[in-house]
Amino acid sequence: MEEHYQPHQIESEAQKFWEDNDSFAVTEDSSKEKYYCLSMFPYPSGRLHMGHVRNYTIGDVISRYQRMRGKNVLQPMGWDAFGLPAENAAIKNKTAPAPWTYENIDYMKGQLKRLGFGYDWNRELATCKPDYYKWEQWFFTQLYEKGLVYKKMATVNWCPNDVTVLANEQVEDGRCWRCDTVVERKELPQWFVKITAYADELLADLDKLEHWPEQVKAMQRNWIGRSEGIQMTFKVANTIDGAPEAFKVYTTRPDTLMGVTYVGIASEHPLAKAAAVNNPALATFIQDCKSNAVTEAEMATMEKVGVDTGIRAIHPITGREVPVWAANFVLMDYGTGAVMAVPGHDQRDYEFATRFGLPIEQVIAPANGESIDISEAAFTEKGKLVNSGEFDGLTSEEAFNAIADRLISEGKGERQVNYRLRDWGVSRQRYWGAPIPMRYLEDGTEVPVPLEDLPVLLPEDVEMDGVQSPIKADPEWAKTTHNGQPATRETDTFDTFMESSWYYARYCSPKSDDQMLNPEQANYWLPVDQYIGGIEHAVMHLLYSRFYHKLLRDAGLVESDEPYKRLLCQGMVLADTYFKLDEKGVKQWVAPTDVDSEFDDKGRLTKATLKETGEAVEHAGMSKMSKSKNNGIDPQDLINQYGA
Repeated sequence: MEEHYQPHQIESEAQKFWEDNDSFAVTEDSSKEKYYCLSMFPYPSGRLHMGHVRNYTIGDVISRYQRMRGKNVLQPMGWDAFGLPAENAAIKNKTAPAPWTYENIDYMKGQLKRLGFGYDWNRELATCKPDYYKWEQWFFTQLYEKGLVYKKMATVNWCPNDVTVLANEQVEDGRCWRCDTVVERKELPQWFVKITAYADELLADLDKLEHWPEQVKAMQRNWIGRSEGIQMTFKVANTIDGAPEAFKVYTTRPDTLMGVTYVGIASEHPLAKAAAVNNPALATFIQDCKSNAVTEAEMATMEKVGVDTGIRAIHPITGREVPVWAANFVLMDYGTGAVMAVPGHDQRDYEFATRFGLPIEQVIAPANGESIDISEAAFTEKGKLVNSGEFDGLTSEEAFNAIADRLISEGKGERQVNYRLRDWGVSRQRYWGAPIPMRYLEDGTEVPVPLEDLPVLLPEDVEMDGVQSPIKADPEWAKTTHNGQPATRETDTFDTFMESSWYYARYCSPKSDDQMLNPEQANYWLPVDQYIGGIEHAVMHLLYSRFYHKLLRDAGLVESDEPYKRLLCQGMVLADTYFKLDEKGVKQWVAPTDVDSEFDDKGRLTKATLKETGEAVEHAGMSKMSKSKNNGIDPQDLINQYGA
């Protein structure tokens, strides 16, 4: 017996045995209890980092434990292979995204094998392969036929550097989550999937997820954001050419309606646009808002500014006229794009009214009779109504119903359940993604691509110029026919969260070439018994995946309601981050291994320079290892030295 552990000899022999004997391959076996253990699949960025190693080690330990208990254990692996990093790398390296991606997959697969993980490699998939995205395209056409997919003009978050649309969840501190560029607001035709049609079920079924972290469930509840309120109509007193004569406002606090002293509307609201024609200050404000913060969290802390549109609205109960202001804290995408402002009882409205000298009126008093001073701050609690005419003396709860009944009886309002959740915008203007399977006839009619013409292939032999998607730049690619008629293809591609929303299910029958899923195999393995991944995916991947699973269920492809029984969020492996600014002032993230760092006697960083050139770089603190900040550490050196 060797005195010292010799990893290169021992591990390579074991790994060769596992590979030669398909040691971790499994099939459905009704005589055994199944166990499906899945770690979130990686993006093939080129190298594994230690965050990957931590994640996949946890999954492998769980899988081996359950296998030792006699269970039929499925632990697959694949590649979340579409996305912007491949395009950016292709431009930088003067190649196409496909060969860069496939080379990275080969290298990272070798790393995973050297780490000794027990994967069933027979089930390997890559989302950029046509045999995968064909069925995603097909499923999209089925959702279109069901009325769960639609296209409309929408104000979107636009990253001018990456030249693509970002979901609200992909905007961090007003900047693109990938490249840190300031995000703009822009109107584009976009494809949407109706996730809001499943909002109630997505919310209610969180209670079924007993083995999910409470923090993740709370994040999803807040993101879905169910509320009960009143949607009411304000008429316009002084109509403008091209502007609506009335507009709708939604509120969860109708008890404060008598305290409305102004109305706030989004800069993109039709009233604001119409008023801006003869109002230069308003037109400038609307333009400035295009680069405003776009998330509610950011809007809560930013300075509140606005412009008086000159329009006056008529209070639906008192009949008095109140000014309509375009305000930067109102978004067209949330609610109706207009809010009733009650500065006496909403702090945001209070700050705005104080800044612009608008009236502040008290209409709610504390239920316990305590005195308050609304000249100091808004009183935001519920209580009893005062200065509210016929509603004086009612509690906030009683006034909710009384005011709602009054508005309904006069045809000026209705009870309504609203959600913060918005339909899922799945259009992206980049190249390296699955083409959206829609065609346009010469008269503008949109039609889904039939199954016999799927997949709509993404050409892989392309040249990247860094300006425009190759399929948008090539008019010949868009030309096609539909039932013998000339037609053009959609040139947008899917949001890559589409691919990652159903990959767990495809692992159950990855070789099926005549159907999206084999229901018998899928229902044997699903739901996943243990899912492992980062909490940063709580309101993107995990919510979209739950939604997609319900779509699969309603299409008869799976029987379960939820995709994952247990969820383990493994925490993050941190590393230093460094950057330098390019000529445009955009941060270029530098790998820690390419930086020489100097520290003082207390361990504080005093100097950081590039090893190759000596150029100074900025230290941005510790952050989770990620491809976007280029601070992953390749574990290959450690494997070479110590073994797995």
